[in-house]
Amino acid sequence: MTATEPAVWRRFVRFNAVGATGIGVQLAVLALLKSGFGLHYLWATALAVEAAVLNNYFWHVKWTWRERAVRPAVAGHAVRMLKFHLGNGAVSLVVNLLLMRWLAGSLGMNYLAANVLAIAAGGIANFLISDRLVFLSRNSS
Repeated sequence: MTATEPAVWRRFVRFNAVGATGIGVQLAVLALLKSGFGLHYLWATALAVEAAVLNNYFWHVKWTWRERAVRPAVAGHAVRMLKFHLGNGAVSLVVNLLLMRWLAGSLGMNYLAANVLAIAAGGIANFLISDRLVFLSRNSS
């Protein structure tokens, strides 16, 4: 085991803890938009994913990858948030919409249960994108 392996595992655990808060945000927004406002489940899913992506980005900056600060702060965060949206946001949106269409649309699964499965499907890819492309260490930026 190398010296960096424990750090990667701690970061992966933190990533998943933040992801759990994002799941709560996403499911709450999805239920509110679909059941509360009558929005079509795919539109509601897209907006719910965006709410979760924003939630997760801010928590990852403050906790998961806090040691990988960016300078200058404003410009660095704008670029980092754009990378996060292009990486994690795109993966989350595509996986969620495709699986929601298939599971809820074609198979008739409950939209909230389908969304939980869709969220889980993109988790590992999103961790790797975040760790290797979005939240680069100062040494690799």
